[in-house]
Amino acid sequence: MKFKKVLDSFNNAINGIVETVRTERNMKIHLIVALLILIACFFFDVTKYEFLILAITITMVISAEIINTAIEAVLDLKANYYHPLAKIAKNAAAGAVLVTAINAVLVGYIIFWDKLSYFSYNLINKVKKSEPYTIFIVLVIVCIATIIVKAIFGEGTPLKGGMPSGHSALAFSIATAISLITEEPICVMLSYLMALITAQSRVDSEVHTILEVIVGALFGILLTMFIFVVFRI
Repeated sequence: MKFKKVLDSFNNAINGIVETVRTERNMKIHLIVALLILIACFFFDVTKYEFLILAITITMVISAEIINTAIEAVLDLKANYYHPLAKIAKNAAAGAVLVTAINAVLVGYIIFWDKLSYFSYNLINKVKKSEPYTIFIVLVIVCIATIIVKAIFGEGTPLKGGMPSGHSALAFSIATAISLITEEPICVMLSYLMALITAQSRVDSEVHTILEVIVGALFGILLTMFIFVVFRI
């Protein structure tokens, strides 16, 4: 009987996580980022202490999102009308998630920056020695590849809607190309900020879903870097 109670407790806990993933958009984003970080650990020389820090940080973000969801659910159950105290509680819970997310970005920056610097330095040197028109060719390839993928999924039109987001793919491809050309951090930050604004506008206008925009961004970034690395442009 005790074992059954323990098993039921585990099942309820897992159901809580699954329900949070199913209903909360931010939870999906957190899990995707966590998955990418864990995959990156295989490709970079991450020590066991760095991995431990990453694991704790990821756990903190996911736990904060689950607690935030639980608080929102309880408040919605208790007060099915607007109440200023309920608003304060929801904002405070969301603030806790934001704090853990900012901490996660800082931890990731500290751990992966040095590991990415050597790779980025070699890649930037290759790009700087390439012909000016090669970057334009890369962007054309990204556009064509995006249209082909859209055709495979059969959603939307070549210029509007569908999986993945073409605007997001092209914007992040341009941002990636700029980051490979220049060594100025401010230029890199601004280029990715503009790409992020472009992606956000596609979601706000309801042309694309968040998943389509994220896939488009990753597609543009990875394809651009793949072309530069494989073909040694």
